[in-house]
Amino acid sequence: MKKVREFIIGGAILTMAAGAVVTSPPAIFAQNEAKEKVHQRRGMHRVPGAHAPLISVALKHRAELNLSGDQVAGLEKIRTQFQDQTAPVQQQLRTVEDEIAALLQQSPANLIDARVKIEQSEKLRSELRYLRVEALENGKSLLTAQQRDQLKTLAGSGPRGFRKPHGQQS
Repeated sequence: MKKVREFIIGGAILTMAAGAVVTSPPAIFAQNEAKEKVHQRRGMHRVPGAHAPLISVALKHRAELNLSGDQVAGLEKIRTQFQDQTAPVQQQLRTVEDEIAALLQQSPANLIDARVKIEQSEKLRSELRYLRVEALENGKSLLTAQQRDQLKTLAGSGPRGFRKPHGQQS
């Protein structure tokens, strides 16, 4: 009887300790940080360190870049198409990330389902990344070489700068 009581008490202590780890500030912070990354409004084709998407920067500085009416219309069309294409994907990603969070709250977590959802979220992230690259390339194709160089300078004049990580080529 004494061993049964010790076993039950030991199990209860282990369960409370596991619960404390899951609800500890670092664990909660990591979960919230991961969720915030997904829920942040991501601009299209952000450059590391840049505040605004490059197409938006180009449109904001249309006079300095000497953009023609056709270029402005084309960039606005690309931006609108990008937003229309990414909105449903971003919503799906938020839903999948919420499902992952719910799966990880279960005790024990269903690792098979979690893996499937994680793979699904990465596929959606990949799709978003491709759509950003596609929009950026389409936007760049509307600009002259001089306008692209000037855009890099304009984007770099912000508070955080437009800098590529050391060693990365353009």
